[in-house]
Amino acid sequence: MDKNTYQTIREKIDQADAVLIGASNGLSISEGFNLFADDRWFQENFGDFRAKYGIRSVLQGAFFHFPTPEEMWAFCSRLVYRKSIAVQPSQLMLDLYQLVDGKDYYVVTSNGEDHFVPAGFAPERVFEIEGKFTEMCCARGCHDAAYPNHQAITRMALAEQGGLVPTELLPRCQKCGGNMKIHMAADQSFFRSASWQEKQAEYQGFVQKHHNGKLVILEFGVGWRNQLIKAPLMQLAAAEPHAVYVTFNKGEIYIPAEIAAKSIRVDGDISTAVSAIASSGDC
Repeated sequence: MDKNTYQTIREKIDQADAVLIGASNGLSISEGFNLFADDRWFQENFGDFRAKYGIRSVLQGAFFHFPTPEEMWAFCSRLVYRKSIAVQPSQLMLDLYQLVDGKDYYVVTSNGEDHFVPAGFAPERVFEIEGKFTEMCCARGCHDAAYPNHQAITRMALAEQGGLVPTELLPRCQKCGGNMKIHMAADQSFFRSASWQEKQAEYQGFVQKHHNGKLVILEFGVGWRNQLIKAPLMQLAAAEPHAVYVTFNKGEIYIPAEIAAKSIRVDGDISTAVSAIASSGDC
């Protein structure tokens, strides 16, 4: 990628009134975490589940029907602890935060590993549109509130033995006493919950606040068919006269003709690109 392109992107961000970040799986993959892959990371961390249950990816494991809650939480607590709790923010996320630090920004993402807030992003400015690993909710759906699970996850992950969590450590719903589960979208009821609607309202409030302003839209690793994030961002770019739309992806760049004149494409490794843009401000 031409260094001038990185410099141009940095200038657009510096001159912007606000920055809207949209992110999906491509951003996580750039950090080495691929929900869909039977890769080295998955095999090193879940080789026992792979051998016992035939699970071949994080996503398959997250929605696998385990025989018992003790087995389900063994998988989930290990995943959340190793990927979302007992890890330091990646350089990619630190560089990304550097780009928006001091700006009015908002993040909408389908990534569930909760990797924005630990890097410095404010929780109230991040909308995990399909839920996140670090929250849990009632498995029966007796109410739609979500609760932080850091303490429960840590206890279970550290006590897990042989692919089982001790029964006494299983989290229980404070309303009905039933089982809990990771707070991730499984059906349309997730998007009708009060907590989701509240975050959606915050997102729309940010967009309305910066109507007709200098808005930079940074889109990271979002597939061209994505209707939750990419479609609304492209529509926003088309509607806002002063918007700049920057899309980052490796081997999959899609920009419709109606926003081509106000768009910048970055086809390549996201981590390398963000690092280059962040460092371009030092020139």
